[in-house]
Amino acid sequence: MNLLIVNDAVVEVQTMQDNIPWPTYGIERVYTAFCVEDARDTIRQKPVDVLLCDIEMPGENGIALIRWIRENEYDIDCILLTCHADFAYAKEAVSLNCMEYILLPAKYEQIGESVMHVVKKRDQRLSDKKLQEYGENWIRTHNTNMGTEPDASLKPQNVVAECKKYILDQLENADLSIADIATHFYITPIYLNRIFKKETGISISQWMIQERMHLAAHLLKTTNYSAITIARRVGYNNYPYFSTVFKKFFGCNPSQYGE
Repeated sequence: MNLLIVNDAVVEVQTMQDNIPWPTYGIERVYTAFCVEDARDTIRQKPVDVLLCDIEMPGENGIALIRWIRENEYDIDCILLTCHADFAYAKEAVSLNCMEYILLPAKYEQIGESVMHVVKKRDQRLSDKKLQEYGENWIRTHNTNMGTEPDASLKPQNVVAECKKYILDQLENADLSIADIATHFYITPIYLNRIFKKETGISISQWMIQERMHLAAHLLKTTNYSAITIARRVGYNNYPYFSTVFKKFFGCNPSQYGE
């Protein structure tokens, strides 16, 4: 990740650049600018991921710079620095989707940790975006049979069907999560849950509970396994929690079911 520090206090900028161990906080390269116009030039010429910007500077202030960034659709996560706890600035920062708002004076460690927090969120967002694009491209590509007719077996509704099959095969896995399922299909959890709910009317987590409860009920009726063993077989290592969910679903405890 590349960081751009913008502040008219030259000595302070150089000290921050030299004394904060930026690689520790996920930053590979640090650029500096001492006014908004210099910052614009840097952004036009360099790949900037994170902006660490003072608000009050001669001429245009940091808010004006961030507004310009948003208007020109640069993908930069912004952190504002200020010596004044001004509500108007804070409100403007929120409207411009600033990630952090640091009140000065602040320790270098605090500034570094704020930057690291933004870097981690940016990494996750970019990763999710790539994964979603991969999944959407996969569906789009496989929905076309040699560029003519849609391949019915790979339409979104059939991806949901494959998702259901995968979940059913994994019901015994207590650690199974939506994130795991999405990763298996190269789709982000949000996107997968959206197409799943569109096709079924319920979320993936609700469908998993439903299927686990139906399987548990079937096993209680057709086998001699204990309720505790069945709870484990359907992905619940915590029996009291399993019993609570079962009772909510069927209106009785597992031990009473079928009596």
